[in-house]
Amino acid sequence: MPKRILQGVVVSDACDKTVIVRVERRVMHPVYKKYITRSKKYAAHDELNQIKAGATVRIEESRPISKRKRWIVLADQAAAAPAAAKE
Repeated sequence: MPKRILQGVVVSDACDKTVIVRVERRVMHPVYKKYITRSKKYAAHDELNQIKAGATVRIEESRPISKRKRWIVLADQAAAAPAAAKE
């Protein structure tokens, strides 16, 4: 079974080797049939402490790292864009 990959915005980088990522999704309201935005915050592992608040990142499901951390930061979207442009 493949690992889930989510994309979100870092809202906190205060912890050591941990960032808090807010992932938003759009769902249709069952009665009013309008799309509403739902969000959830995930604690993700950032080994090098290089991701800062406000960055858009992708996180991947992993083994449990601590009580709340089950996700690993894959890459910063802004850092990945210049690398792709060089190729």
